[in-house]
Amino acid sequence: MDRLKGKVAVITGGSHGIGAAAVTRMAEEGASVAILDCLDDEGHALASKLSGQGHQVAYWHCDVGDEENVKTAINSAAEKFGHVDVLVNNAGISGPNKPTHELTEEEWDLVQKINVKGVFFCTKHAIPHMKKAGRGSIINLSSIYGLVSAPDIPPYHASKGAVRLMTKTDAMIYAPDNIRANSIHPGFIWTPMVEGHLKTTGEDLEAAKQATAALHPLGHMGEPDDIAWGIVFLASEESKFMTGSELVIDGGYTAH
Repeated sequence: MDRLKGKVAVITGGSHGIGAAAVTRMAEEGASVAILDCLDDEGHALASKLSGQGHQVAYWHCDVGDEENVKTAINSAAEKFGHVDVLVNNAGISGPNKPTHELTEEEWDLVQKINVKGVFFCTKHAIPHMKKAGRGSIINLSSIYGLVSAPDIPPYHASKGAVRLMTKTDAMIYAPDNIRANSIHPGFIWTPMVEGHLKTTGEDLEAAKQATAALHPLGHMGEPDDIAWGIVFLASEESKFMTGSELVIDGGYTAH
């Protein structure tokens, strides 16, 4: 229960799905956790629930595509909890499921704003706090589609490839500051985002769910907790010799 005792974590997109699972598991392992999200009702409810269980958890409204919003939220979290030494860049959207030649500039830009710029802004404003703390772990949620591709959602695939390389660059830049950066590459995890994506395929939802599950050698999709425990590991001292690495949690998807 104390794998993260004394650590302060900021988690974007922490109100639901993988983010909420990570918030819960990190709090249970002793971290103080700042939830950053735009889903205010869900964020406040999760923070209230975990605080009621004796955990140090608080919520801040934050649009990760707005640099001033990001700066204010991270600085406020550091002020409340004393420091910041873990950042989980989890917020993301899938974007429209269209071929490249049918996409508008606005559709492309929105995905990059959240999935790429959001990682940049949060990392930029967490780094000074990590330097002050003398340690840090940046955990970026990429995807299997930061490693391989598929004939759909081009803006999403491009964004997750960018996150993978951003992670490696920051791992090298900040290693002298004892700040690590690693990416996680989930397979299909049953979350609201995946459900929303499958609804764009034109198939019956249950049929689409079964077909997607079959893409994984283990024969099923993952659960948010499958990724949350990977996040706990990368936030903890158990992974102190890992930086610039890719933690693939995908049910065997990329083993093909």
